Amino acid sequence: ALQVTSAVEKYSKFMHRVRTGTVLGGMPYPKQRRLLESPLDILVATPGRLLDLMNQRCVNLQNVEFLVLDEADRMLDMGFIRDVKVIVSKIVVERQTLLFSATMPEAVMSLAKGILKNFERIEVTPPSTTVERIEQRVMFVARDDKRRLLAELLHDKSVTRALVFTRTKHAANRVAEQLIKTGVSADAIHGNKSQNARQRSLADFKSGKARVLVATDIAARGIDVDSISHVINYELPADPESYVHRIGRTARAGMSGAAISFCDADEVDDLRAIERTTRQTITVDTTH
Repeated sequence: ALQVTSAVEKYSKFMHRVRTGTVLGGMPYPKQRRLLESPLDILVATPGRLLDLMNQRCVNLQNVEFLVLDEADRMLDMGFIRDVKVIVSKIVVERQTLLFSATMPEAVMSLAKGILKNFERIEVTPPSTTVERIEQRVMFVARDDKRRLLAELLHDKSVTRALVFTRTKHAANRVAEQLIKTGVSADAIHGNKSQNARQRSLADFKSGKARVLVATDIAARGIDVDSISHVINYELPADPESYVHRIGRTARAGMSGAAISFCDADEVDDLRAIERTTRQTITVDTTH
């Protein structure tokens, strides 16, 4: 939400009096209530907090002309679809609606059909396409040896800024703590952290104060940093599409990058599913 607001402010900089506001969880209610007392041209919101404020009768959506639903697949994963449907029901029918999603599972298509009329489907890239500039490797390793392998990789000076993925919040915390103990500047970002804490972690990562950021898939949706040299999948995702999204965090803005995946005996099926989805065999690295 904060990134979208920042982008809107840049795009509208030379437009006459475009008033933009943001409402999201983890921030004080009074400030957001005051923001909504005057008309806004653009409101960027997370579903839960917007619904809260609607229930408090702080928001009037009767004059909305454009409704944009971003990251619909993640809203589905996070259980926000019911909230979204309630919000949509309060918006005037005569509007233009746009829905964006990195992946298009059946549940998202169902949502689209429920809230869009005579819609046009636009695919920017096929879902299995991975960025060609990314060097992809997989390292087969026992689960108990992953920690040492990660430390070994991070000794390499070419790993200037690394984004490390885990499946769970607890694992993200644990990996970050272990890295700090070995002298690596690291931080973790996940859904259990407050909004302010996540912003601080991201700012430290962008500035280089933290060389490594350990993240879960959901938290990583808010990470837009151009100079990530390496994405390391400490744990493979269960969803192959998430792999494509993860590795796309490197090789941005015309740069090259590397994606290294750790694979233990229990993750081999996940690896094969990723290779089927991306329609390519990932190079096995046996140098470690």
